[in-house]
Amino acid sequence: MKVEVISIGDELLIGQTVNTNASWMGMALRDIGANIDYGTVIRDEKSMMRDAFDLAFSRVDVVLVTGGLGPTKDDITKKVLCEYFGTELVQNDEVLAHIRGFFESRGRKMLDVNILQAHVPSNATVLHNNFGTAPGMWFEHEGKILVSMPGVPYEMKSIMTDHVIPRLEDRFELDKLYYRTLQIQGMGESYIAELIKDIEEELRTDELSLAYLPSPGLVRLRVSAKDTSVNREKIQGYISRIEDLLPKHAFGYEDDSLPEVIGKLLRDRGETVTTIESCTGGAVAAAITSIPGASDYFHGATVTYSDAIKSGVVGVESKTLKQFGAVSQQTVEEMAHGGRTLMNATYGVALSGIAGPEGGTDEKPVGTVWIAIATSEGVFSKKCLFEKDRSRNIRRSVLTALNLLRCEILGLNVEKS
Repeated sequence: MKVEVISIGDELLIGQTVNTNASWMGMALRDIGANIDYGTVIRDEKSMMRDAFDLAFSRVDVVLVTGGLGPTKDDITKKVLCEYFGTELVQNDEVLAHIRGFFESRGRKMLDVNILQAHVPSNATVLHNNFGTAPGMWFEHEGKILVSMPGVPYEMKSIMTDHVIPRLEDRFELDKLYYRTLQIQGMGESYIAELIKDIEEELRTDELSLAYLPSPGLVRLRVSAKDTSVNREKIQGYISRIEDLLPKHAFGYEDDSLPEVIGKLLRDRGETVTTIESCTGGAVAAAITSIPGASDYFHGATVTYSDAIKSGVVGVESKTLKQFGAVSQQTVEEMAHGGRTLMNATYGVALSGIAGPEGGTDEKPVGTVWIAIATSEGVFSKKCLFEKDRSRNIRRSVLTALNLLRCEILGLNVEKS
C-alpha cells in the first residue's frame, strides 16, 4: 500500500501553523505496517487541489487529505472534491443531527453556515467526527482511495483512529511492525551510537532496525521489525541491554515522559518535591504539575529570579551571591537546601543559569546552568553548558533537572556536598 498525504492550507505554507498532522499520520500508519511515500502541502486553491489529486492518484493507492473543510468561504475542499469526482452535495441527516447536538450541548446557536457542513458529496462514505462538525469523507476512484478529513488535529486523529485505519487494515495486506522505544536524556546521539555500536551491529545482523530520534535534550531509540513472536523477544532483549548501559540516562519507554516517571517514583515512595527556579522561571514546576494527581507529591515552587528573592525567601547568603554570583554551584546549592526546608519536602530542585541570548561572560557564557538536588543527606549539583538559544536552554534545563531528580530518587547521584 502506497500512501500520499496532501495537506491543504495557506497557513501551513507561510509558517503560521506547523504541519503536525502529517507527522502524526506517519507514526499511526507505521504502526500498522504502512509508510507515507509522498507528502504534499498546497494552498486553498481549486487548480492546485485538482493537480495534487491527479498526481497522487498516478503514484499511490491511498490519498489522505487534511484541511479546507470548515464552515467559512475559504474552505473549498468539499466543493472541489464534488467537481473532481463528478458528484453533487446532498444533505446527510445523521451529520445534521450530530451538528445540531454539538451546538445544543454547548448552549450555542447553530447558524445556517453550520448546517451546510451536513452537505456531503453523494458518492462519499461519511466518516463520523466525534469532536467537530465537519465529517470525514471516503471516496473510491478506479480502485484507489481518497480520504478527506478536517485539518484540526484532534478531529483528524479521531477519524483516522476510528475509521480510516481499521478500513485500511481490512482492505490491504500489511506487514505490521513491532517496535520498542527507549527514552534517553542527557546524552547526544553520537555518544549513544559510540557506546552501543557493538549492540547496534549485532541487532542489524539480526535483521532488526534501529532509529535515532533526537530532539532538544532527548533522544529516542526505536528498535523495530516485522511483528512476530520471535522478533518481539529479540527486540526486548536488545532494549534491555541498551538500558543496562545507560542507567543515568534511560528513563522510560514509548511515550513515557520524565514528569510521569518521576511522579510514579515519588508516589510509590511517599516522597515529595519542591522546585526553586531562576533561569527556568517555573518551567520545572509546570512540567511536574502537568501530570494529574501531582498534588500527591508536589509541595510547591518558588521562582527566585532576583538576588533579593534568592536571599530573602530561600535564604541564600548575601556573601555567597556577592562572592560567587547568582549562577554558581554555591548559590544553587543554597537555593536547593533553603527551598527544600521552606517547603518541607523530601527533595529540593534548584536551577540558576544564563538562558540567553544576552547576559553571558567569558567565565559564564550563555547556556551555563547550575542544577542542584537537596535531600536530608546533602546536596548534589551539576554544571551544564547548553546552547545560545533561550527556548532550547530552558527546555534542556528542565529535562536535565528532572532526570537528575530521577537519578537522586534511585540513588544514582553519588557525589554529595
